[in-house]
Amino acid sequence: MKKLIFGFIICIISFASQGQVVTNYLGDESYFYAQTKQINQFFRRFNAEENLQGERLYKGDRHYRDPENRKSYIKMLFDIESSKIENNLKNEFIDEVTDKNEPDYLDFYGGEWFAEVTAKFRFNGKTETAVIFLKLEHENLGMKWVINKVYFKPFSELFFTDSVTNKFIHPMSHELDFMNLIKVFEDKGQVEYYFDKDYHPDFKTIFLYEIKKGGLAFETIQNVKFHFFQIENWYFEISEFNRSSKNSGWLISALTKIPEDQKELLLKYIYYEK
Repeated sequence: MKKLIFGFIICIISFASQGQVVTNYLGDESYFYAQTKQINQFFRRFNAEENLQGERLYKGDRHYRDPENRKSYIKMLFDIESSKIENNLKNEFIDEVTDKNEPDYLDFYGGEWFAEVTAKFRFNGKTETAVIFLKLEHENLGMKWVINKVYFKPFSELFFTDSVTNKFIHPMSHELDFMNLIKVFEDKGQVEYYFDKDYHPDFKTIFLYEIKKGGLAFETIQNVKFHFFQIENWYFEISEFNRSSKNSGWLISALTKIPEDQKELLLKYIYYEK
């Protein structure tokens, strides 16, 4: 079973970092170079640390982190075929992160970005969708991806499905040796309402338990995207687009201006937390 879980994590890492190989290129090979084929490449182009020919730029090079180059590169990092992001919002974001006095750069090791992987699993004789969130974690002198949170709808549907306010264990129950717990555990559909007010189901532990006992079996990866909170007062998402144009690969698919003190609410929404 350890081999299964390890292989699953390696599969996710490989898919997320490399992207799918697009083999159907015709004509001008500049399409190939202009496409953002890897996540690391997205970081470098956002920071103007790589040009559109795929060549790395280093300190001392006059094009390294050049503000005007960055504006051009970042514009190309948006999914231009989508109308979900307004041009005014996009331009405001680009102007802010490329400001000559206070520019903002992405840091691969800087935290505040994570992966969301949609995967198919076999559960109770049916194929079900699970959403797995991964983050980078330091280990010794390196980094590794680790599973941070899990959302699985069949688990979610077991907890807090009713608007119940009158479930309680009587404050004098200790005088009866808590014999009324019999009633609590007979009420299987609502037993969670007898727990302390800070209780939240730990889907990650339940998920791991089902994997270990064989109730859940991994089938395939369906989709991968990444969430970024590194830029102050901004959130954006990147997704992979495979098409025969320069505007292909890992691109910004969602952009929101959001105050720092509201990012926690957005995180809860992304994580399917009630």
